[in-house]
Amino acid sequence: MSQTGMVRVLGMGRVVTMAAVMALGAQSASAQFRPAAPPAIGEDYHVEVSYGWWDADPSLIVNSESLGILGTDVDLVTDLGIEKKRLGKLDIVLRPAIKHKFRIEYLPIKYAAETVIQREFVFNGQRYRVGLPVNTNADFKTYRFGYEYDFVHRSRGFAGVLFDVKYTDVNIELLSPIGPEYTTAVAPIPTIGLVGRGYVARNVAIGGEVSFFKVPDNLSEDYEGKYTDIDVYGTVNFTNNVGATVGYRSVDVFYRADNDTGTLKFKGLYLSGVIRF
Repeated sequence: MSQTGMVRVLGMGRVVTMAAVMALGAQSASAQFRPAAPPAIGEDYHVEVSYGWWDADPSLIVNSESLGILGTDVDLVTDLGIEKKRLGKLDIVLRPAIKHKFRIEYLPIKYAAETVIQREFVFNGQRYRVGLPVNTNADFKTYRFGYEYDFVHRSRGFAGVLFDVKYTDVNIELLSPIGPEYTTAVAPIPTIGLVGRGYVARNVAIGGEVSFFKVPDNLSEDYEGKYTDIDVYGTVNFTNNVGATVGYRSVDVFYRADNDTGTLKFKGLYLSGVIRF
């Protein structure tokens, strides 16, 4: 990540945390002059499960080397015809105590496309020439395992820190008259981030989180990785057990394993249903 990009991410994290802390501080100050507000609807739970659909725009560039033949940057959207599609995602939060949360996310991302090559490129040691018909199957399974500690917690919101591991399993297959070719990569990247949420009404919350990490360049000569995840959302809780969330999320992943690289970006609106117990 460039220095400018890192400053932007850190700035977003500060905005999320400061907004939550200021909102919570305002609640505490106002509580000195009037009776305490009733607790927010939707914050009394031990397990939270949400499933939704993410209308993400993909930007996917991969480069695969084989047999000492360096690859070409291949754009899966413009070169291979992959199109935007709605993605399903599952999130689970386990909260054994008020300030402690364990988080799991599963985001299966699959694309399929048919096209005729318009630009020559090299993929996995094979040269693909203009006019060659190609079928593409691209699978990016993403898992997230994390821990959240809310260092500030009030009846109408919280602010906290995130520690998690983002695990992206990349599988890309090209089928053409010259034969099948494929590349695989696994990109486990630990991240740290900030999270905050405040209630503008008893059952309406606005929140966000940002997490990021860059594998140090001197850690390994064969592996490099970066990950940035920004999520801003609003939630309406119909009851303490049922709610709905609409938000905007941006995910940016870069990996290098030996001479194979990938730059994977997804961004767009999402809508999720939430149940708690």
